[in-house]
Amino acid sequence: MKKLKPDYIIWDFNGTILDDVQTGIDSVNLLLRNRNLPEIPDADAYRNVFGFPIRDYYQRLGFDFTKEPYEEVAVEWVEAYLRNVPQAPLCSGVLETLAFFRANQVSQVVLSATKLEMLENQLQQLGIRHYFEVVMGLDNIYATSKAQLSIDWKQRHPNKSMLMIGDTIHDFEVAKLMGAACILVEGGHQTRDVLTSTGCEVVHNLFEIITLYSE
Repeated sequence: MKKLKPDYIIWDFNGTILDDVQTGIDSVNLLLRNRNLPEIPDADAYRNVFGFPIRDYYQRLGFDFTKEPYEEVAVEWVEAYLRNVPQAPLCSGVLETLAFFRANQVSQVVLSATKLEMLENQLQQLGIRHYFEVVMGLDNIYATSKAQLSIDWKQRHPNKSMLMIGDTIHDFEVAKLMGAACILVEGGHQTRDVLTSTGCEVVHNLFEIITLYSE
């Protein structure tokens, strides 16, 4: 890590900065109950079924988009999520890691498939917006992909080195699009086994990233 000395740390938000796994479970379970579909029993089951694109994840849970539009389900989920998310804490080590990279004069960016306005509001409410030079999110609530955002960012910063910190395979895929190094953190929205299948370095928590950088 120290040899890399990235110019930018690119942070994922959900599951990496914000510990909103239970929020996601509670929110989607409400939708499942409303449709008499089986609920997700626990975090392990959730991590095994969750993935991108989000539309495919919903279909794995039993949603039938021939009977109702995906867009309407997405709106319903966001409404439930916003009611539940104020109780979600920061992931362990977030404040320490943000402060560490700031002290080492590394610029930090958030890159998320969340709608930008919602993301900005969450960062402000969590009291951490000031750590980030740039916040990048989508212009809609459908959480399709942040791939194009990453491509646009790389084009604007072609000669900068970057480290992506995330908790899903999609974060690894995004890192490759940017030509960025990547570290995935377990305990977020996908299992450790899924994360290690990428061949990427996987850590137990964010404190390990500080240790890796300091070696």
